Amino acid sequence: MLSTLAALLGEFPPGREPGSRVPGSATSHYSCLPGLCLCQRISAQKQTLSKPIIWAKPGSVIPKGMAVIIWCEGTFGAVEYQLHFDGLLSTFERPTPPGITNKVKFAIRLMTRHSAGQYRCFYREGELWSEPSDPLDLVVTGMYDTPTLSVHPGSKVIPGENVTFHCHLETGTSTFFLLKEGRLSSPQRRNGKFQAEFPMGPVTTAHSGTYRCFGSYNDFMWSFPSKTVVLLVTGDVGDTNLVPTGQPSSDAWEPSLFTTEVVGFQEGRAIWDHRADTLLRVGLIFLVLVALVCLLAEDWLRGKTTEETANGASNQECRVRFRTQRALDKGRRDAVAIGKAEL
Repeated sequence: MLSTLAALLGEFPPGREPGSRVPGSATSHYSCLPGLCLCQRISAQKQTLSKPIIWAKPGSVIPKGMAVIIWCEGTFGAVEYQLHFDGLLSTFERPTPPGITNKVKFAIRLMTRHSAGQYRCFYREGELWSEPSDPLDLVVTGMYDTPTLSVHPGSKVIPGENVTFHCHLETGTSTFFLLKEGRLSSPQRRNGKFQAEFPMGPVTTAHSGTYRCFGSYNDFMWSFPSKTVVLLVTGDVGDTNLVPTGQPSSDAWEPSLFTTEVVGFQEGRAIWDHRADTLLRVGLIFLVLVALVCLLAEDWLRGKTTEETANGASNQECRVRFRTQRALDKGRRDAVAIGKAEL
């Protein structure tokens, strides 16, 4: 269905999805004339496009409600990138103008359980699609309950001792993850009914750090993070290149991604900044309106004053003319009266 729809949209031929071509395959070209059909098969070595690189910022474990950006890096010759979510085409981007950059970004504004899952990306040069990228597992945290985390025999130990982290969550899960903040590491995964144990040891100073745990409802939907537990390994400096058991260096786990208080502060700050920006804009609009009203009122008052002055001058002139005319009429009447008296 996806191949047929994409073929109708002109993305790629029917039956040939991104990454489906096999290196060394041949393409066939058929040309038919009226009364004669000439079929020519033209074999050509298919170029191999390197698979793209996919990653997420600020990380692949995101608290619910936060934003995340998925990056896909291909080549400078790529004209289109596609992002697939759980095996289906999700969206695509085309570099504008092409040839300027070798990567694009796909933004997820709000992380929810519906956007958590496995992502891959492809890129296209001409009609040739790349192989799929390695999978990117995007996890949402902050779902439902909060586990508790403890460490035994204690949070302060000496090098060479063995310690065990205990993560406990009473509801709805039998899968747990333990993460160490602020370093390149992958989470440790354990199964258990209501509780899981994470043994470490013999420990070195490299194991010192801040730990949290999560309960998992599926591979991509985790609980709220537990409160932090700080492990302090004191004594002789051991091999600092060692990492905790079951934590190969791969992905960066940012502390802020697991701290509900920090997330709440960031969300509250973002809301406050938005409100402050809105209030500032409303205030500026109000000031502009007040200034316009003042200018209009001043212009109206000035026009009214001019009109009143003009009317006053006109009335004064009329009165002068009336008095002058009246005096002339009176003089004429007096002159007529004198003339009659002399006769």
